Amino acid sequence: MKIFVTGATGYIGGSVAERLVREGHLVTGLARSAEAARELEQRSIRPVIGTLDDAEVVVAAVREADAVINAAEANHPDAVRTISSALAGSGKALLHTSGSGIVATQSAGEKVDAIYDEYSPFTPALPRMVQRAAIDQVVFDAARQNVRSVVIRPTMIYGEGRGARKESFQVPVLIDNAKANGIGLHIGRGENIWSNVHIDDVVELYVLALAKAPAGALYYAENGENSLKDTAAAISRMLGFGGKTRAWSPEDAEAAIGFKAHSSFGSNSRVRGKRSRAELGWQPQGVSMLQDIEHGWYRRVHRS
Repeated sequence: MKIFVTGATGYIGGSVAERLVREGHLVTGLARSAEAARELEQRSIRPVIGTLDDAEVVVAAVREADAVINAAEANHPDAVRTISSALAGSGKALLHTSGSGIVATQSAGEKVDAIYDEYSPFTPALPRMVQRAAIDQVVFDAARQNVRSVVIRPTMIYGEGRGARKESFQVPVLIDNAKANGIGLHIGRGENIWSNVHIDDVVELYVLALAKAPAGALYYAENGENSLKDTAAAISRMLGFGGKTRAWSPEDAEAAIGFKAHSSFGSNSRVRGKRSRAELGWQPQGVSMLQDIEHGWYRRVHRS
């Protein structure tokens, strides 16, 4: 197949693109610079120079492809509308990358018991996620225009990326700030919980969805969950701080990380990929997040 991937130089998109190339597909990737284009070429991905805002470039690449994977930016409504419109009436697949942050409940480090699966109704609690939900709906609506459109919502992703970008956002940020402070950090009591999933299992879910997901489907990608305090303690042990942690005020976290601190580290995002497993036969195999932090990729890269 000819597959167009946005975000092919990123963590999710790059990992998915690498797998598709390995399986013999002809992969085209959006590249915002000549340097990014060279990076893609080195990985046997044909670059298309442009950004998500270059509608004509995106439309041309979409129409040339047999399937499209949007893994560049979950909160870019214009790009999703452009891609969906270009695919209308084609019957082609569109896999759109969202995220489980869409169900996040900001709680300043306190545990919330609510758990969601693909069939659970919810109302987004965070302003940024209200926009994300509207974008996801554009993808769902494309199914009525003869597009095999699918939304995938990964949870907190960890592990070694298989493309050019080797790490995601959340775990490395926690590691960097633990290093800077000499102790593991969590907002408030750190009892808040996020579901998580290894990048290799995320890639497998995309491959399965590309092959057989029905139009209008939603899938969560998760394989376990941990509190942010347990995550901070694992990081502390990995860095040689003896598992010690302390509370990080939301204000200090925001000063260090930015506006995403509350939604990424002070919230709960607990989901179950029931449909992913039942409908696609997805069987995640990755090591647990705490194992990967203490004994796997993160220890090898960050311990020194």
